[in-house]
Amino acid sequence: MTVQVLKTKAETSLVEAFAAVEAHLPGGDWLRQLRRAAIGAFQAEGLPHRRVEEWKFTDLRALMREAFPLAEAAAGAAPVLDAVAKNALPGADLSKSAVLFVDGAGVAERGISEVSEAASPFLTKLIDHPPAWLESEVSEVSGHVGDGALALNTALFSDGAVLDIADGREIETPIALLFSDADTTPRTVVTRNVVRVGKGAKVVLVECHVVSEGPRQANTLTQLVVGDEAEVVHVKLVISRAGSIHLGRTVARLGKSSSYRPFQLVAGDGVARNDLSVTFGGQHATFDLGGALLTNGNGHADTTLVVDHAVPHCTSRELIKCVLADRSRGVFQGKVIVRPDAQKTDGKQMAQALMLSPDAEFDSKPELEIYADDVVCGHGTTSAEIDPELIFYLRSRGIPLAEAQAMLVESFIGEAIDKAEPDVVQDAFRTLARQWLAGHARPLKS
Repeated sequence: MTVQVLKTKAETSLVEAFAAVEAHLPGGDWLRQLRRAAIGAFQAEGLPHRRVEEWKFTDLRALMREAFPLAEAAAGAAPVLDAVAKNALPGADLSKSAVLFVDGAGVAERGISEVSEAASPFLTKLIDHPPAWLESEVSEVSGHVGDGALALNTALFSDGAVLDIADGREIETPIALLFSDADTTPRTVVTRNVVRVGKGAKVVLVECHVVSEGPRQANTLTQLVVGDEAEVVHVKLVISRAGSIHLGRTVARLGKSSSYRPFQLVAGDGVARNDLSVTFGGQHATFDLGGALLTNGNGHADTTLVVDHAVPHCTSRELIKCVLADRSRGVFQGKVIVRPDAQKTDGKQMAQALMLSPDAEFDSKPELEIYADDVVCGHGTTSAEIDPELIFYLRSRGIPLAEAQAMLVESFIGEAIDKAEPDVVQDAFRTLARQWLAGHARPLKS
């Protein structure tokens, strides 16, 4: 017997929104076909829910009761690039090489033509007649429509950044991708970034998603192709607000002897989920992820990743630290797959949570799928309150209770932030963490 699943109000609204804007979405016939296939898959699957294993802890169908209207370009109302770039991270001026998007539309850029081989940093200006590599990369990821959130991104993305870093380029100045909002009206924003880093190139990407005005339902995807012997640092910041939902996804393919070092900081009381899918395509590559989740109120932060060791002699590391206050929830799901031919794989992951409230919740599901026999792999997870013996030790040295608690929490989260690069970004993340701890954390009483 076939059971017909009733569509929610949000699912119906999203399908109707696609029908209304399809003719105006960027892209030629090749992309229109992908968009239609994606919205068809979404109609069949709907929003991910708790019966989907990868979404069992983040029931998007329940969290998204209604879908906000699609954002429109805010002509004449866009923030000044310099102001956004200087305020995105405390103490870090990102304006030298930056692209600014307001409600999903590219509005300004600076310095990008000096570092990228792409004709334009804006996807809308390239997608109608894309270079062969860009069409190939967008098509490759867009063809996977089994996930409802990914299908929605393919169907509805309006703009995003395109970067093409030439072989051998070493870019000292971080490249900033800045996503902001224009007004207090609730909006849905869908974007996609495509970044290709050539052989032996070095680059730092700083991706900032900050909701400063009104609630937003953001669905963003970043595709990364890391060439042989290339080095990529990819920093992502999400400031989540109550009433907002951030669905972020990174899909990375690593070449031979390459290095990919992402770091993600999520802070606030909204819903934020970051998916990472990393595939080793060449031997002797390394992947080193750091992450810090700081949630309060009814906030919900989810980091879910799949690391695919498809070739031998590769290394992966993941360290996620969560600090959970009030009634918030943290989620970590990490799957490491070691293929039969991927001998000499070295993979380790650790997720740790510090509970600042008896009402907070931490769900952790580390997984290893190992099909090779000459590997070194391990995983672990912990969750705990502040150790009262450590509090006693500090107080016995004359340190007040509140200060002692703050010192221990900052020390806990600092181990993860130590992995952030470069130093100016690490310093900014420490400042953001201190601001969050001062304003939201309510540690348990001694």
